[in-house]
Amino acid sequence: MILEGNDPATQPSFTIGNRLARALWGVSWLLLFRPSPRPLHAWRRALLRLFGTRMGEHVHVYAGVRIWAPWQLTLGDRVGIADGVTLYNMAPMTIGNDCTLSQGAYLCGGSHDINSANFQLVAHPINLADHVWVCAEAFVGPGVYIANGCVVGARAVVMKDINQPWTVWGGHPAVQLKTRRPRSST
Repeated sequence: MILEGNDPATQPSFTIGNRLARALWGVSWLLLFRPSPRPLHAWRRALLRLFGTRMGEHVHVYAGVRIWAPWQLTLGDRVGIADGVTLYNMAPMTIGNDCTLSQGAYLCGGSHDINSANFQLVAHPINLADHVWVCAEAFVGPGVYIANGCVVGARAVVMKDINQPWTVWGGHPAVQLKTRRPRSST
């Protein structure tokens, strides 16, 4: 998908197929997804599935969500993604069951290699385990894994894996603030 060894100042960074798919998704997002009324989650789920998103049951993706490549997105059951969230999924992105992404959260799967002469574009998967809450305006960087039951506080910046389940994180860079009780299974 990402072209390597090119001059990003004069050449595209992505294959023509990828650029065409993103253009088609962009037009569909603008005309069909974004203007859809707030309660029409089924309509937005259908559009996302049409563009290759794999998702479970009871998923609520609001109309103000920006998704870079729906075909690289996997959503579990009972996922809520609020208005203003950006899923910059240049690589596969997986959001587990019972996850919530609050307003303005930004999950960024792409960056640049600062050691290459042309700042080569790179992409890394993001994986949120089950019961994760990424709070308002928090940032999750490329290649990050967040363990089961974690909460990433408002405006926190997560650039490294969080492997400790049922913990609360905040700050820039995010540090562990406390633990939380595991959700009992019912």
